[in-house]
Amino acid sequence: MNGSSICIVGGGIGGLTAATALARTGFQVTVLEAAPQFGEVGAGVTLSPNAMRAFDFIGEMERIAKAGVEPKRQRIQHWEDGRAMFTLERADSRAKYGAPYVYIHRADLHAILVDAAVHAGVKLQANAPVSAVDGSTAILESGERIASDILVGADGVKSVVRKIFESKAPHFTGHVAWRAVVRVTDRLRDVTDWPGVHIGPGRMITRYPVRNSTMLNLVFFARQDGWTDDGWTIQSQPGDLAATYQGWCDEAQAMVSAAESVPHYKWAINARTPLDNWVLDDCVTLLGDAAHAMTPFLGQGASCAVEDAVVLARALSDSASIAQGLKRYVQARHERTSFIQAESNANADRMQGDDTDLFGISNLRNEETLGLFDYDCRSVPV
Repeated sequence: MNGSSICIVGGGIGGLTAATALARTGFQVTVLEAAPQFGEVGAGVTLSPNAMRAFDFIGEMERIAKAGVEPKRQRIQHWEDGRAMFTLERADSRAKYGAPYVYIHRADLHAILVDAAVHAGVKLQANAPVSAVDGSTAILESGERIASDILVGADGVKSVVRKIFESKAPHFTGHVAWRAVVRVTDRLRDVTDWPGVHIGPGRMITRYPVRNSTMLNLVFFARQDGWTDDGWTIQSQPGDLAATYQGWCDEAQAMVSAAESVPHYKWAINARTPLDNWVLDDCVTLLGDAAHAMTPFLGQGASCAVEDAVVLARALSDSASIAQGLKRYVQARHERTSFIQAESNANADRMQGDDTDLFGISNLRNEETLGLFDYDCRSVPV
């Protein structure tokens, strides 16, 4: 079966990781990217130890860690007075899990993954938006048909490939978010050295350093109706953040002020309900957000995508047929991703609830207490 041709629709983090993993296990891989060139938006991403194991599988873990920031600690703080409510140690991540916990700029990560794919012999085709799917053939908007033995939809929450599995559109979760990457100043030094979250009623601010701690990635979350656009490049209106976080503590105001001083973006958080199966006609499958788009309240979206990528490569390379490999892939991944989808949604309710003293911290259920860091896509049975 090795040597079969695979077409991956979507050249994001999950798609490129899958492409490299599959190419290095003997498949002929093409990646189709709708954008004019392979690249990523100006934002950060958290890579927990379970994600870093996937990058170890493709030989890029240390390179990615070097390009990112390994935090020593995190804390959860109260919205009103900034007091620390819960502290998490991260300095022992390598010793505890055998892999680092990393913050990285998405563009830096993406550049590494593009380079890895090129060196693995993957054919990268940009400016190739897919408009339809016919079995394992991708049909481009230009009319060109790209045939393969296996078609993988890694094309995100608005996936074209997923449409052949179900016609239902992504649903609005009731949450919106703003993002900004700002230069670290003296006023932001403490929240840079102590990355983490400020939580309050119906709102939350997440921050962490990237690019050798010279830049701070900021994401502001709020329950809010009336905004359903989910594009990542829709500029926010001036003053929107300041009004949303009025009355929050001084540290929160410093982050709001910094974000308001640079171009910052607002999007509606949409998600998917779990599919019963991710395989169609024994030749088409899904991974990442196309399969299981989830809210970001456990920080596991990218991690799940790269876990999918490695398990898919392992399942296909170890199987006698495409049908068997795809079946084994879904059996190995479906339960875990469905669980994380549900827990991520529940975490939003816990951490932005009306318990103004603890906000669910008394019964903390995060990615570590749920055991998500222990998962090893390199060795999980497939």
